[in-house]
Amino acid sequence: MPSLPRRSFIRNAALGAAVLGTWTGARAAVGAPPPLKVGVIGTGWYGVLVMRKLIEAGGAECVALCDVDSAQLEKAVAAIGERQPEKPALFKEYEKLLEMEGLDAVVIGTPPHWHALQFIAACERGLAIYCEKPLAYDVRESRAMVAAAQRTGVPVQIGFQRRSSRLFHDVRDHVRGGHIGRVVNVDASINYRAALADPTPVSPPNTLDWDAWCGPGPLIPYSAQTGHGHWRLEKASGNGLLVDWGIHFIDVCRWVLGTGSPRSVTAVGGIHAYVGRITTPDTLTAHFDFDGTPVTWRHRLWGAAELYPETNIGVTFYGEKASLFVGQNKWWTLANERGARPEVREVQEDMQLAHARDFIEAVRQRRPAVCLPEDGHFTTTAVNLAMVAYEGGRTLRWDPAAEQVVGDPDLAARIKRDYRAPWRHPWDG
Repeated sequence: MPSLPRRSFIRNAALGAAVLGTWTGARAAVGAPPPLKVGVIGTGWYGVLVMRKLIEAGGAECVALCDVDSAQLEKAVAAIGERQPEKPALFKEYEKLLEMEGLDAVVIGTPPHWHALQFIAACERGLAIYCEKPLAYDVRESRAMVAAAQRTGVPVQIGFQRRSSRLFHDVRDHVRGGHIGRVVNVDASINYRAALADPTPVSPPNTLDWDAWCGPGPLIPYSAQTGHGHWRLEKASGNGLLVDWGIHFIDVCRWVLGTGSPRSVTAVGGIHAYVGRITTPDTLTAHFDFDGTPVTWRHRLWGAAELYPETNIGVTFYGEKASLFVGQNKWWTLANERGARPEVREVQEDMQLAHARDFIEAVRQRRPAVCLPEDGHFTTTAVNLAMVAYEGGRTLRWDPAAEQVVGDPDLAARIKRDYRAPWRHPWDG
């Protein structure tokens, strides 16, 4: 089992900028390297957003776009055209994009059931990779991806952009510095109203190759809810809110605590508000044991407006001396004393831009990015185990060293999903 990375946080402003991935080179500067030639596989919302941030960072050019929906490609061309004059080549098959001469890196922005095959193929081509979270759809895919990255040594950045955020670095430094005392437990949550589409099965658009979109996953009926923009709440592709969005905050918990995979997970919930409309829980509570520190996750995709909207989304660390909450752009602490008042710190930043800059610098210097494949694997494993525990209806006990479910063959069989023919699962353990 790879050991967890440790990076000291440096308060000096100039050095801190480097640690957080602030790329200070300018393309116009004398001797500046040419921009990285980047291809995007999966041109939906976030794949294009990441590419636009890479261009904005000043060190990348989009030379290729790949999608199984020609309409998506047309939209992506227009969006990229707002950032650069050069027009990218267009592909339907990612294998052909990877064969492009002069390609330096790829952004993988497809749904997670496609990540493993595309990631491993890019590794074998020696290309740098920016891969969106979760790292993979299942635990065994995720481990196979880490092995491929380690075998080939390509630079990899996983899309946990909070690891490039000054806000979250400050929080990590504050907690690890002992300012709130020993962390007794942690709560993380997302509560919001999900925007759903019509789940009625219909024929896919003529521009979309739905069989290719489903790929190694099950061939499910197409609907507006299972297609573009809404697939995240579909079990066969996105596997639900915890795996798609909540994973960011489970990663924050793991990163701040300095821990790996959980030793046990229990998850309860269900589909209560959106029966017949989605296939993953609209209400969920999951309890993780991270090396003896309990972390509780909660989400609700429905309901009335919150009494305290600022705490709808975020993480609370409960320490022996104080509590600390971190949300989207601010964090505050409250001492465990009668009459104490919260101390609030706010940080305005573009963490996605900072993450893109760190990736460019990592590729240029051939050094590790701030979020390694191992980081992505441990966090992806945690949320996937929670969904396995939820589906199984009981506590899942996990051996982090062996990466095996303990004492439950049925749950153990669920951490790997068989691929649909003709695709082959990459894990051969």
